[in-house]
Amino acid sequence: MLRQEKADKVGRILKKLYPHPPIPLDHDSDYQLLIAVLLSAQTTDVRVNLVTPELFLLASTPQEMAKLEVEQILDVIRTCGLAPNKAKAIRNLSRILVEQHRSQVPREFESLEALPGVGHKTASVVMAQAFGVPAFPVDTHIHRLAARWGLSSGKNVEKTEADLKKVFPRVLWNDLHLQIIYFGREHCPARGHDLANCTICSWAATAKRIREEAQKSGRR
Repeated sequence: MLRQEKADKVGRILKKLYPHPPIPLDHDSDYQLLIAVLLSAQTTDVRVNLVTPELFLLASTPQEMAKLEVEQILDVIRTCGLAPNKAKAIRNLSRILVEQHRSQVPREFESLEALPGVGHKTASVVMAQAFGVPAFPVDTHIHRLAARWGLSSGKNVEKTEADLKKVFPRVLWNDLHLQIIYFGREHCPARGHDLANCTICSWAATAKRIREEAQKSGRR
């Protein structure tokens, strides 16, 4: 099956499974989404959603967050991965938003990526989920499934993002980003996965990937 035909079929299956994929991070504003996405690096969405209510009760706007000490933020987010660095980034980016962006989250990739702690993936999520700008943020689920399904070489997340943007229509990117994540979590785990009985892997997985998965699980 050609890569484009495979992508089209994957898209149809995911659309049927997740017609309206919800945003997994709880938030009440663009700013809160930005903070939640920043916190989600090397941390589960479940953990972030447990932490942010207390954090946003303490400070729900850039103005309020900028007035806090780093230690106050760290005390709340300590259970998140890389918490010390994230606490500094949250305080510093909040100050920049107040001083340079009138306390608003910028709507341009360049301005977002210039903020402390905000890389391309975080900026892409915010642009897609807060502002509806087509983007294809690649997380660990998307990276591994794109490789497993033969939609990308899987060399790095930048290559995966570029490959997926070539085979999926721009209008579908924002939903597909979430649909693939949900499918990976619920149906297509990294380890111990039976590719033969998977709704997508059973026909999309490459021969190389099938051999590699079999070797990992001890099958021959």
